[in-house]
Amino acid sequence: MNLKVNIGGLELKNPVMTASGTFGYGEEFADLMDLNRLGGFLVKGTTLKHREGNSYPRMAETPSGMLNAVGLQNKGVDYFIKEIYPRLQQYDTNVIVNANGSTVEEYVALCEALNDLEHIPAIELNISCPNVKAGGMSFGVDPKMAAKVTKAVREVYHKPLMVKLSPNVTDIAEIAKTVEGEGADSVSLINTLLGMAVDAEKRQPVLSTITGGLSGAAVKPVALRMVWQVAKAVKIPVVGMGGIMNAQDAIEFILAGATAVQVGTGNFIDPTLTIKVLEGIEDYCQRHGFDDVNDIVGLI
Repeated sequence: MNLKVNIGGLELKNPVMTASGTFGYGEEFADLMDLNRLGGFLVKGTTLKHREGNSYPRMAETPSGMLNAVGLQNKGVDYFIKEIYPRLQQYDTNVIVNANGSTVEEYVALCEALNDLEHIPAIELNISCPNVKAGGMSFGVDPKMAAKVTKAVREVYHKPLMVKLSPNVTDIAEIAKTVEGEGADSVSLINTLLGMAVDAEKRQPVLSTITGGLSGAAVKPVALRMVWQVAKAVKIPVVGMGGIMNAQDAIEFILAGATAVQVGTGNFIDPTLTIKVLEGIEDYCQRHGFDDVNDIVGLI
């Protein structure tokens, strides 16, 4: 059976990846599973400079999901290149960096640095970051800002470019078509939905930032709908995520038009979930007589 898929020039041995921010740098899971079996894994969000992240508390459990407001805590791209990257070169799968910035200039400088890393075959451009020059508005909620940052990164980054889309918009297909037009090789969606939790006894928000990103099973119907909409609107491959908790969930995303999927919050519940999802997809194809996983992409 052929499980290989291609997302904008990046070939994966199978369509299952992990979502950034839920899998550390990958190596944290190496004792629990064979990372080489994955189509790829995405390391935690990386920025140009060191970031401490937001104040605690910054995570909260919600019905069928979780809220997070970690705030891209990381030690910056120089630390990644010097300390983390050498260790990741041992893996025989795609290691993809989730790239973040607060200005177009930060995105460009970061992606220029990542462009030179031989064993990082692609990046996922996270345009859900707040643009400090636009009063904190996310790049990903305005077509003009999404176009500007994608175009600027495309000019300096010469490998497959995946753009991660925010669901906190009126028309996500419009944003997808915009970044496609500026050179994105693929799009991934959805990022987290904006949510809030309140402690009624203390009469205050649970998170220090008041609002945070909702993920987990609760967001799946919204994510599935958006993946379906975007897959119908663009010609580039779509990577689907949002509430994938088992193989059936992943198959639904593929049927809705996703060429590949990312497993996120489910990794916190079951660190080996990605392998189970992979085996479940293969079993599904065998049971239904498909010799190539690409044959079920977008069947609905």
